[in-house]
Amino acid sequence: MSIRQLTPEFFVAGQITPEDVPALKEHGFASLICNRPDGEEPGQPTVAEVTKAAEEIGLELVFIPVDHSSDLHDAATRTADALKRLPAPVLAYCRSGARSTTLFQAAQSIQT
Repeated sequence: MSIRQLTPEFFVAGQITPEDVPALKEHGFASLICNRPDGEEPGQPTVAEVTKAAEEIGLELVFIPVDHSSDLHDAATRTADALKRLPAPVLAYCRSGARSTTLFQAAQSIQT
């Protein structure tokens, strides 16, 4: 898994699996954001599966799915709201990390 640091408290990655979650906690992540809709690709873990793994070890996961039909401003606003309340550091993921990066950048300009 390739993880990129955008700020001292925010990181992005491609798809994670339920099996990855304990290692993410061991690496110090306190919260997760999923930006990938379920069913985007065959064999992809569902957000429910990843959420269950996260909750079992005390991590919160926020689901803000984004696809070609999503309202980017709404998703960025929801991301900004989540970042205000989630414990850091936060790891956001999607298929490659690109959507999560775009949402984080858009959220930086939103006053919530």
